[in-house]
Amino acid sequence: MKKLIIAVSLAALSGAAAAAADTYNFDPTHTWPSFEINHFGLSTQRGRFDKTTGKAVIDFAAKKGSVEAVIETGSINMGFEKWNDHLKSEDFFNAAKFPTMTFKSDNLTFDGDKLVGADGTLTMLGVTKPVKLAVSNFKCVPHPMLKVQACAGDISTTIKRSDWGLNKYVPYVSDEVTIKIPVESLKQQ
Repeated sequence: MKKLIIAVSLAALSGAAAAAADTYNFDPTHTWPSFEINHFGLSTQRGRFDKTTGKAVIDFAAKKGSVEAVIETGSINMGFEKWNDHLKSEDFFNAAKFPTMTFKSDNLTFDGDKLVGADGTLTMLGVTKPVKLAVSNFKCVPHPMLKVQACAGDISTTIKRSDWGLNKYVPYVSDEVTIKIPVESLKQQ
């Protein structure tokens, strides 16, 4: 009987802990992954992806959670169509064969109450590799227009594109790519 009471108590506690996690869906109109890359040693070129979906599940009391983001590779935007088409081709993102890239993490890092990082995996061109994301300016506040809780921050990392098989023109076009993502998310009701 004592074991049954302990088991029921543990189940109730784990259920309460799970209930403490909130889900925040990315706002696709305010979440645009961008990147910077050195072009032939001449300049820093910037591009972005216009279609991203995702969600974060965060338990602030337990300081843990998860993140999943899906970026549509065909939504790349370099500022003009010919360059967009070149980066969608088999030479680069091969959007026809690999229409999405994904980031997944079950390992969020907190400094006090602030989310400051996420360790996870990035899958691109069918290759999955570990990636560490830094999170800055993170905050959760009531959204002034939508009247729901919003969490937002700026995400950054640097990767070597060749680790995912994105080798075209390396080293003339830099292997190192800086990624910056403003993310705004809204609490799921």
